[in-house]
Amino acid sequence: MKIQRVVVTGLIGMAAGLLSAALPAAAQAAKPPAQITIKNMRTAPLTTFEIATGGEQSRLVGKISKPLAPGKSIAVKLNKPAGCSYFVLAKFGDEVESDAEGMDLCKDKIIRLTE
Repeated sequence: MKIQRVVVTGLIGMAAGLLSAALPAAAQAAKPPAQITIKNMRTAPLTTFEIATGGEQSRLVGKISKPLAPGKSIAVKLNKPAGCSYFVLAKFGDEVESDAEGMDLCKDKIIRLTE
């Protein structure tokens, strides 16, 4: 099982020199979204989905309140997000578990859960 990251927006048509000069400024201006979308593309229901800040004192910023059926999607609101890098945990009804550390939610606002 893997978590696919889908880029919602991107930069197109910039020259390499201009792009490399713009990246540090863009990284500083990046803000975490107020919510992200979770799509369960597996055949098993998603029973647990949690998003937490990284580091030693991680803080839960989002989760699903009830199981998500196969093929369905849901918007998950983030509670006081800080920064772009998060830890994501997904558990399914068939006992499969997946996690991703350092997921950039400023860039990846849609998370597709697949086999």
